[in-house]
Amino acid sequence: MSNQLMFLALLPGILIIIFIFRKDKVEHEPYGLLAKLVLFGAISCIPAVILEEAMTYVMPPTIVDNVSLAMYEAFVVAALCEEVCKYLLLRLGSWNNVNFNYRFDGIVYGVCVAVGFALLENILYVMDGGLQVALMRGVLAVPLHAFCGVFMGVFYSEAKKAAIRGNSGKSRSAKVKAVLVPLLIHGIYDTFAMIGTSTATIMLLVFVVIMYIAAVKVINRFSRDDANNGFYSYTEPLSDIWNKK
Repeated sequence: MSNQLMFLALLPGILIIIFIFRKDKVEHEPYGLLAKLVLFGAISCIPAVILEEAMTYVMPPTIVDNVSLAMYEAFVVAALCEEVCKYLLLRLGSWNNVNFNYRFDGIVYGVCVAVGFALLENILYVMDGGLQVALMRGVLAVPLHAFCGVFMGVFYSEAKKAAIRGNSGKSRSAKVKAVLVPLLIHGIYDTFAMIGTSTATIMLLVFVVIMYIAAVKVINRFSRDDANNGFYSYTEPLSDIWNKK
């Protein structure tokens, strides 16, 4: 049974990575780089847990009602700590990589880090909670992290392109959005989940459906247009030029 649960815990993340990898039409990213980013995502769980404990400890005493408590735990304890840590490991693992030369690359990298985080988290939850938890998290929590990775990657790529073009102001703004937008998505999801009422559960499901649609549309559009969105003036992939040196 434990092997089956482990398989179910890993399957959603693996399928998401395969999906996003196949959408990378211009040039596939190296397997080693993707594996490293998934590992970095899992590693980002460690500082995230430490920060979450600290944020729980310093929670303002004025937060007493259920909705305020849910919002604090969702936006500050969970979303802020986790998305900042994922972004920092994303930046560490890919910003200066020679293969980061097209807009869709940032989405691939963001999803890999997000899925790495989700995989470790999912293993812990599923091995403790069993089949029902595996099924629920497979269609809700794991995709939620991937949604955050998609939108983090969109702005992360924008920041990289702006930095290459010498527009430091636009780059800084995009970096902020690369954390802020996933934080909002994550916080809204967790708020509905933590409130736990029937109305909040319905709103959670509606929100997840909306995010599925939005994420797939963004992935398809950015994948389709990626050949026209290289970071450099030449058309030959940077990795090819680098290898010729």
